[in-house]
Order: sequence, then C-alpha cells, then structure tokens
Amino acid sequence: MKKRRLGNSNLHVSEIGLGCMSLGTDVNRAKDIIHEAIQSGINYLDTADLYDFGENEKIVGQAIKGRRDDVVIATKGGNHFDKDKKDWFWDPSKTYLKEAVKNSLHRLGIDEIDLYQLHGGTIEDPFDEVLEALEEMQQEGLIRYYGISSIRPNVIQQFSDHSKIVSNMMQYSLLDRRPEEFEDILHDHEVSIMARGSLAKGMLTDDGMKKWEQKGQDGFLDYSGKELRHTIKELLALSKESGQPLQSLAMAYLFNNKALGSLVIGASEASQVEQNMKAYEQASISDELYEELRKITKSQRYESHRV
Repeated sequence: MKKRRLGNSNLHVSEIGLGCMSLGTDVNRAKDIIHEAIQSGINYLDTADLYDFGENEKIVGQAIKGRRDDVVIATKGGNHFDKDKKDWFWDPSKTYLKEAVKNSLHRLGIDEIDLYQLHGGTIEDPFDEVLEALEEMQQEGLIRYYGISSIRPNVIQQFSDHSKIVSNMMQYSLLDRRPEEFEDILHDHEVSIMARGSLAKGMLTDDGMKKWEQKGQDGFLDYSGKELRHTIKELLALSKESGQPLQSLAMAYLFNNKALGSLVIGASEASQVEQNMKAYEQASISDELYEELRKITKSQRYESHRV
C-alpha cells in the first residue's frame, strides 16, 4: 500500500483509508473489519463523534487497542448531539468544540487525535473563534493536526487562506468531479483532499448497472437518471476494453489528482475491505485512458456558497 503525505504534516496516510461510518454497532464484526483493513496496509481510520452518537468512536477505540502505532486516527466534531434524544444541531463555538474533542479522546481511548476535522460549517460561523479553538487544541496536545470536511467553496477558500488546515474531506468521484475546481488551490496551500463517496454508491463498480437500478434511476447530482445510466454503460464498456474493473479505474482516476491524500472508503463487512484492496492493486491508468474517462463524465462545479 502506497502512502501519501497528509498536507504539510508529518503524517503519511495510506492511499485507501477506512471510512468507519458503516461499521455498525456489532463490536466483533466492526473489529474484524478494522483488523482486516490494518492487515491489508490501511493505516487511515476516519470516524466522527456523530456516528451512532459516539458509539462508533468507542468501537474504533476498542479495535485499535494495542495497535495505536499502526494507525492514523481521524475524527470530526461540531455537531452538538444529544445521544438520548438522537438529535443534534450545528455548534462551532469554542466552548463546545473543546468539550467535544475531550469526549472524543475519551471514547477513542487515546491521548491525542492525529487529525481533528470540523464536521461541516458555513461562512457565517465565527471563524476566529473556531480557529482559536483548533489552535488551542493543538497547543494543548489534544490533537496533532486539524482539517475540515466541507464542500462549500467560500469555506474552503477561507480556511485555505487563513488557517493551518492539512486536509479537506470532500465527496469526489468520476460522477462528482466538483472538487477538481480546488485541485490547484488546495495543492498550493498544501492541503490534502480526503475523498469520500469515490465509488458513487457502488455505481462505479462492475455492479454499476445493478446499483443504478437500486439507487440511480432518479439521477445523481446533475445527471438525469437516463443520462446516468448511459454514462455508467460507457464506463463499463471502457473498463472491459481496458481489462481493468471499473472500481479500479475509478480509483486510478482520482489518484491522478495532485492534491489527493486518500480515498476514504467504507465497509460493513471484512470481505468488502478485501474487494477494495483487490481493486486498488489493479488501479493504474494511462494518459489516454485518463482523458477518455474525462470525456465520458462531466466537469462540474459548486454553484452555491461562493460568496
């Protein structure tokens, strides 16, 4: 497994990361998934305090006991939740963020979080207060580095220009190429894109048509259902011609992005980790194939949150 430097930090993360949101609440099954990931060479585990209202962090913490040095732990905060009511609201206040990070540390059973990410936010947030909280967490040794998880252009620009973020988690795939608008900006600021949704709900796999029937008939972003079906068919045809699984092509395309850090892919079974690793091992792409993939799919941009 190749690793990439996370922004300008001294952390190096595996090109495939494990998104922990889909682990579920069966502790033994979740442990099997995490252990399979680590055994496969994955060192980046991404969770959030909101996932299962804190239970996900607890499970991740239990699974990494005795293996802390093998992993880079990333979590997120800013969603003020009530576990009993199973409800939450956005709260980027300094008071809450500093309380939330300590709760995350306790649930994870670790002394320091490698990457702490702001789990959302808008341009109306009290930026100076948020930044002060993140900087203090870092100075106090609660976190090593911080990043954001945002698709809003104005938020991305603000944090890139005026903070020390090392990463931004964004939905990014062949069917959602909006992050490419920020490739140069993030690369120039030494900020890594942590890509989620890179297989587009499974539509960018060899089961793409089946997944389209289940999840894509109403469309996807600016693709109509009919247009999406045609695009997936073209991608599958190119996959067959190239001799590579579509999942491998989808991964290889994203690895070409110079700002990319890791593809954060979820799994609800250990076997899915194995499947992802097999696809990763076959992920390679020529310049010609890269251009073909760009022709088949759309170049998109975020239309809102620009000022």
